[in-house]
Amino acid sequence: MSSSWKSVLRTSEGLVLVAALCLSLAVLAALAVAAVWSPGYGQLLAAVIATNLVFGRVTAMSLGYATGLDDLTVVLANLLIETILVLIFYPLFVFSWRGLLEVKTLRPYLRAVREAAERHHGTIRRYGLIGLFLFVWSPIWMTGPVVGCAIGVLLGLSMGVTLGVVLAGTYVAILGWALAMRQLHDQVAGFSPFGPLALFAVLVVIIAGGYLLRRLVRRRPRTSAREHVD
Repeated sequence: MSSSWKSVLRTSEGLVLVAALCLSLAVLAALAVAAVWSPGYGQLLAAVIATNLVFGRVTAMSLGYATGLDDLTVVLANLLIETILVLIFYPLFVFSWRGLLEVKTLRPYLRAVREAAERHHGTIRRYGLIGLFLFVWSPIWMTGPVVGCAIGVLLGLSMGVTLGVVLAGTYVAILGWALAMRQLHDQVAGFSPFGPLALFAVLVVIIAGGYLLRRLVRRRPRTSAREHVD
């Protein structure tokens, strides 16, 4: 381990990162045990977690309900993975923000998150902690725990306050989405046994399409003021 890593891991943020990595290893160990004890159940859990990482909590919950997982499993799986994401991302963003350490592979992602946080933090500053909580809770695109952590840093909030507000908003959002997706799943299942899987497929297409659209908009060259005049 390099001296730079050793120095940052001695900080409070570094301890949070170590705790998150340990929790991640515990989750991987639990999935391995589940795969041996009940292969089908373990695969479904792994699929829900992977879906959350790629497409977000709503799609992950849709997959969980469509494949027959119970409410408690679906909620806890999403709570756990998003807690880990917050506890990993917050220290890494702080290290990058302070110029202490930067992971090159995460540089584009951290830059995009920082730009999103800078766009919103002025508005959220007016409403304080309530504004940050509502921002994390909100289902609007590019809101959520990751950008919420970055906004907390930009606002100068302490680590404890930022993590507390962000995790609280995340948990409330997950519980709310769980209730909504369960009801929607039951309604769709009443029309067709394949309805829940179709709903999951639609969500995947919508989210993937939104992501590709945002990438295309970002890559589009900006028209200069001179071109407008001409």
